[in-house]
Amino acid sequence: MIRSMTGYGRGEAVLAGKKLVVELKSLNHKSLESSIRLPAFLSPLEVNIKKRVGERISRGRVEVNVRIDSDPATIGGDRVEANIPLIRSYYDLLTGLKDTFHLTEEITLKTLIAVKGAIYTAETELDLAEIWSIMEGALNDSLDSLARMKEAEGRLLYDDFTARLGAVTGCVATIRARLPEVVKNYQERLSSRIRELTGGMECDESRLIQEVAIMAEKSDITEEIVRLESHMDQFRIMLGSDEPIGRKMDFLLQEMHREINTIGSKSSDLALSGTVIEMKTELAKLREQVQNIE
Repeated sequence: MIRSMTGYGRGEAVLAGKKLVVELKSLNHKSLESSIRLPAFLSPLEVNIKKRVGERISRGRVEVNVRIDSDPATIGGDRVEANIPLIRSYYDLLTGLKDTFHLTEEITLKTLIAVKGAIYTAETELDLAEIWSIMEGALNDSLDSLARMKEAEGRLLYDDFTARLGAVTGCVATIRARLPEVVKNYQERLSSRIRELTGGMECDESRLIQEVAIMAEKSDITEEIVRLESHMDQFRIMLGSDEPIGRKMDFLLQEMHREINTIGSKSSDLALSGTVIEMKTELAKLREQVQNIE
């Protein structure tokens, strides 16, 4: 079944006791384009995310938002450390000075942490493989959720496509039924015109038949109708495909439009021209909807 390119998906996991959320939003686009936002300390995993998205989605602009519902510093990033050996050495030095000079001033924490290097930041060592194994589950859940929404919208598009193809099929049937009448009307108009030009004199019947045959050959649209019906059959088959077929459907509609244009250009019959316009209208709506198909 065809799938829409638009949809939303969400997945959750627990990372270091905190909730990790992966949200996906998919929009129409001629090719696959991924935009990924995630906490800085998880940036090395961006490649993994993009690869997984590419494995599941072939077309559309996909916005990926990874967030942690807490202070990311509690999970990754830099942490604050105290240089205990340095502080202890400094404290022992100050204590010795107090004893030597019989000082009474207290040694405070403020004094100790003012020592250069007593407090510093250290980069947290992260196990990215473990984090990815957790995030991957949330990402897969969000992709599954997104796929379900795209498939649901695809079913609605399927119904619309089927209805419009049915309308075009009806138009083709109308054209087929009209063709004998078109040739007959041309013969009558031609005979009437010849009589006007010859002042009512009898015309060469064989010559008239020859002219009608030439006109019928020039305006014959049988091949165009056959090709158009073949394209429509292929389009119906594509509607049941599980593969990404948006580009193929767009190309096929271009071919259908070409055949309809030819049918219109070969016909001088007003009723038939109206039917051609109706087909073009339905085809334009089909091409517009195909832009939503993955």
